[in-house]
This record gives sequence, C-alpha cells and structure tokens, in this order.
Amino acid sequence: MTASKKVRVRFAPSPTGYLHVGGARTALYNFLFAKHNGGDFILRVEDTDLERSTEESMKMQISDLKWLDIPWVEGPNPETFEDMGPYGPYRQSRRKEIYMEHAQRLLKEDRAYYDFRTDEELEALKAAALASDPSKQYQVEAPAQVVSIADAEKRLAAGEKAAIRFRVREKRDYVLHDLVRGDVTFPSDMVGDFVCIRSNGMPVYNFCCVVDDALMKMTHIFRAEEHLPNTLRQMMLYEAFGYEMPQFGHLSFILGPDRQKLSKRHGATSCNDYRLKGYLPEALNNFMLLSGWSSPSGAEIMSREQQIAEFTPDRFNSSPAVFDTVKLEWMNGQYLRALPHEELWKRVEPFLRDAGLSLPASSSAEWRDQALTIFKIKMNTLADAVPLFLPLDDSRFAIGAEAAETLGWPESRAVLEAWRGQVAAFAGERMSEADFDAAQNAVKTAAGAKGKNLFMPIRVAVVGVPHGSELKMVVPLLSKASLLKRADAAIAGLK
Repeated sequence: MTASKKVRVRFAPSPTGYLHVGGARTALYNFLFAKHNGGDFILRVEDTDLERSTEESMKMQISDLKWLDIPWVEGPNPETFEDMGPYGPYRQSRRKEIYMEHAQRLLKEDRAYYDFRTDEELEALKAAALASDPSKQYQVEAPAQVVSIADAEKRLAAGEKAAIRFRVREKRDYVLHDLVRGDVTFPSDMVGDFVCIRSNGMPVYNFCCVVDDALMKMTHIFRAEEHLPNTLRQMMLYEAFGYEMPQFGHLSFILGPDRQKLSKRHGATSCNDYRLKGYLPEALNNFMLLSGWSSPSGAEIMSREQQIAEFTPDRFNSSPAVFDTVKLEWMNGQYLRALPHEELWKRVEPFLRDAGLSLPASSSAEWRDQALTIFKIKMNTLADAVPLFLPLDDSRFAIGAEAAETLGWPESRAVLEAWRGQVAAFAGERMSEADFDAAQNAVKTAAGAKGKNLFMPIRVAVVGVPHGSELKMVVPLLSKASLLKRADAAIAGLK
C-alpha cells in the first residue's frame, strides 16, 4: 500500500441479532482509525448465512451503531437502508453474481475446480486418511480426475450439484505482518483445497471477504482474533487474484470475569442490553475503547475528539481484555453526572415514563434542576433514577405494611401531629433542606422524641415506610399539599 492511498476500513457484521459489545468495539476501532487518518469508514452486511441472517437483525444492528454514534460514509443508509456509496451493493446477499464471476476466473486459470463429491464421500475419504495415519492433519485434495469445465457445466445443467473448490498449488509458509500481533507464520500444511462456492450456489465467508475488501478498496482490516485462522485462505486468494492485500490487525478477545470468552452466561452482552439498563453510549464507547487499547496520555475519561486524536494501532494490547462491569458502571456514572441537567433529564425521562411514574412537578425546569442536583449523586445509570423518583409520585404513595410497628409506638402520634403542624405552618410551596431540618428539630422538641422514634414516623409520613429514602432529599421535592395529604394518611393509620 502506498503512503498516499486514502485509508478505507470497514465493519462487516452478520445480521443475526443485536450488536454484541465485541462487534461494537471492532466498529469503534475501525471508525476511530479512519477518522484519525482522514479516511473512510464503511459498513458492509455479511448476510450470506440465509438461515440465520434477517432484515430485522440488520436494522437492529444499524440502530445500535446509530445509538453509539459510530457513523459510516458508505453502506446501508441508516434511515432508508438502501445503499449509499460507489462500491455497492453493500449486502453480500446481493453480490452473488460478483462472487460467481470471480469463481469463474479461478476456474479458467486452473486455480479452482468443480467438486461433485458429496459430503458422504468426503467424510469417507477423511475417515480413511485418519485410519492410516491418525497423527496427520487431514486436508482435502483434488480428486484424481478433475472434471473439465465443459463437462461440469453439462452435469450442472442436468441438475447435479457441485462446489467450487480452490486448488492449493504449493505447500509453503505464509507470513502475515499483523498490526496487533506482529509477524504471524502460517504453516504450509495448515489448509488443503478449500471451498469458495458451496454446492447450493452460496459463497463462503473467506471468499466473499477477499472479493469485497479488494473491490471496495479496503486498505486496513481490524477484526476479532477469532478470524486469524481464516487469514491464510484469504492470503492465498489475494495472491491468486493478483489483488493488493490490505494490512490486517487482529484484536484481542473480550473475556468475562471468569476469563472465559464473553457470552450471555455473563449477563448483558449486546449494546441493546446496556441501552435498556440505562448506560450512556458515550460511556460504553469510552469503556470499550480501553478494553484492548490504551491512551498514550494515560487518560481514562476521553472525549470523542481526544479518542480520534490519540488513536493509533501501536497502542493495541494483544492480550485478552476482561469486561469489568464494575468499572463500566463507575465510568457511566462519571459521564452521567457531567451532563448538563437539561440533557440529563432528556435521557432520564424515558425511564421514568416507562416505569409509569406521574410527576406533574417535572414540567418545571427549576424542579427538574433541583431533583437532578439531589439525585444524580446516587445514580450510576439512567435506570437508577426510577427508585429515586418513585417516592415523589403521589399516585404511588401508600402506607406500607412494614409501617405498622412504627405507627404502634407510643411516641408516633405526637411526632406525626407535630410534623403535620410544622408542614401546615410552613409559608412556602416547598421546604428547603434547611427548612426540613428546622421542622424536624421543632418536632423533636414538641413530641419529646429522638432517634428512630423521631425519624421513622416522619419517614412513614413522607414515603409510607419507615426505611429507605433520605428525607432531606425527598421532602424538598414534594409540595406542601402533598406532604399534608401524606401526613394525614399516616395519622389515619395510627393504632
């Protein structure tokens, strides 16, 4: 690759479900690399697995990428899903003619052949080879007599099925100069003749990737470590076609806390899982960035601009990264609390709405600002807002069964009546924290109660239960009318 060639990278997911965080990290790395180098980031959909790939999954993954704010300049349009860019189609299921043209090139150059052998025949050959020498790795080789192209076309026209298999002409070592792992040597006997086009007419992954990456002019390919074994076949195909090979970088695995490959057994693994749990996309991006790459400045909280400025492949770590959910939650809390209150409320409100909370006071910007100032210190995710705001919903207020003991204490009547008197005498619409402290001290004096005999009856009169919410956080957000109504309910519940 010449130094002047424009950087072009791609993310090429299979649309079989929501976007996995490992895939999202791959997309992020490619995007940042492109932006750092003034290049293009392309989205390609690898949907040749007809049994598992769905249109719905493709749209789900595009939605996840949009949520993460990882935009692409070519690929399916994020709104219409139609192709945008000069090298389409960008969905492999729509490129079958292109793949077949390339397969025909290999056939004509004797780099591939039609293989009419059935799966049963190939399994029998493998069993026989292993029986004669169990220590030797079995590799598929061409049949003794390869069917000519003319004869193969006649048999295909008659209804027979055949795969198109690449012919490995020579056994020699291949060396990959990997941008993450350094030089990787593939032994000469690692693969035998391999399938390019299945007998059902569908191309295989390795074949599609080479054709697409070459025609779409990819200069660099950053992908998961699990694809490393595929690279030898792809190197052979690049060589056979005479295409210039991109530079490869194989990214480290992401492991769960048990140091096994991250999977559903570890809990949330898709970006949508984290969206529903109330994580911020910018926090998840920051966390994923540092799961396999490190900042040269040592920074942990990084703006998108800083990420782009610092992102270079020499900072990749080839060792597996452990997905630390505790650190992710901490980082999300940092991002959440740094948001302006107007933006934070926009993100919190859907969670409150989905929980069915009724908060008429939230129409006031002043009330929202006060509520977020009080509550955000206890929030690490947007979902954390729901239990914090729940006590403010008058329609949810009720005296809980666990309040019965507290309401049976001898001091409770005096405390509750004194508390109601303080609320009724308050001249404003809402108490401040200082107003509440003063009222509570007045109740303490009037009722002659202290400790839990003071605090717990008041808490019942404010939130309906003797334990839980900090009153100095809740009371300033409740109107005088609401406090009076709740105090009356508590007094009515006295034994």
